[in-house]
Amino acid sequence: MVISLLAMTTLKSYMDLDVWKKSCELTKLVYETTKLFPADEQFGLTSQMRRASVSVPSNIAEGCGRNGPKDSMRFFYIARGGLYEIETQTLLSNQLNFIDAVTQQQILERIIECKKLLNGFINYHQKLSEGKVTEPIEYYKEG
Repeated sequence: MVISLLAMTTLKSYMDLDVWKKSCELTKLVYETTKLFPADEQFGLTSQMRRASVSVPSNIAEGCGRNGPKDSMRFFYIARGGLYEIETQTLLSNQLNFIDAVTQQQILERIIECKKLLNGFINYHQKLSEGKVTEPIEYYKEG
């Protein structure tokens, strides 16, 4: 059902994608949370979590700018890996007492939401690459 809804939609930009929007919200939450980390973590877990969170929407955007679904999927898989990285770093942050259980749960819920959206998007592109989708999403591409 998700695929048929996506196929009927013409997008002007990757910025119209819910998966991109939600991953940007996750990035904002990670930045706000890591502001409260100890100063000596600035080049440790703070930096790691921020870089991982920025990589998710960045790789979604890059994947949307590629020439075909197979090429795009590589970047979507990298974005998904970034979500797992943030998940691990969130759990570690709680174990190190940098965040409380409530904050951990807030971040993990956003990660789950992004995983679901991204997995659906990856499944759509997989079907597109196999020729099982007849109406691909049209992205605005400069050039």
